[in-house]
Amino acid sequence: MSIMSEEKILAKESLYRIAGWVLVVESLLIFVPMAILGQAINWPQSLGEPADVMLPLVAQNAAAVRFGYLIYLVYSILFWVVALLTIQVLSNRESNSIWLRIAVGFSVASMIARCLGIIRWLVAMPVLATLYTNPATSTQTREAIALVYRVLNDYAGSVGEILGVSLFAALWLAIVSWTILQTRIVPRWLGFLGLSSATLLVIQLVELFGIDLGAFITVSVGVLQVWFLLMGIALLRSTQLRH
Repeated sequence: MSIMSEEKILAKESLYRIAGWVLVVESLLIFVPMAILGQAINWPQSLGEPADVMLPLVAQNAAAVRFGYLIYLVYSILFWVVALLTIQVLSNRESNSIWLRIAVGFSVASMIARCLGIIRWLVAMPVLATLYTNPATSTQTREAIALVYRVLNDYAGSVGEILGVSLFAALWLAIVSWTILQTRIVPRWLGFLGLSSATLLVIQLVELFGIDLGAFITVSVGVLQVWFLLMGIALLRSTQLRH
């Protein structure tokens, strides 16, 4: 075997190993904000609650809310790293596939939309919660704050969850899964599972038409996390099987 071929094999194994571990970390990291925010504000079930329920909870658990959403922000940024590494694995760093390039764009759009949705909980919501729970705040001001909370929550939530997760992340996953079926770099069942996960994410888009699916997004995102974990394990196993 030539030195050049050996270097390519080592580089490929290194890519697979890094991508595998990042995928595993991403699959497990979501449980940190779920635990912190779940205890602090009953997240994510409470996201649909009105201001008179949520804002006092946010004010009482301000530090936990900030820390939980900060971890969630890290998770959302790491998604782009996961997306990019996965595409590099499937392209072998050599493919000029226009679809994989488009998938990179969808992953960037997903990350930005997610971050925009999360930042409201790090900046705007703590301020609204402090004002709302201030004894000196008048009833009229509280009503105005409640209206601002609802509008901001509906808008930013739609940007982060509907566009960021249900649209852009689903499109990225669909392209990646189809590529898996074509290239067979990893087991084909990962491609079928990915397409199933993408379908579940897309279903969430019906909420744009006023249809409330409740906690369905928890199920769809849960399947995506399983895909992350299994994809990461498959890449790590592929490096072990070569030795």
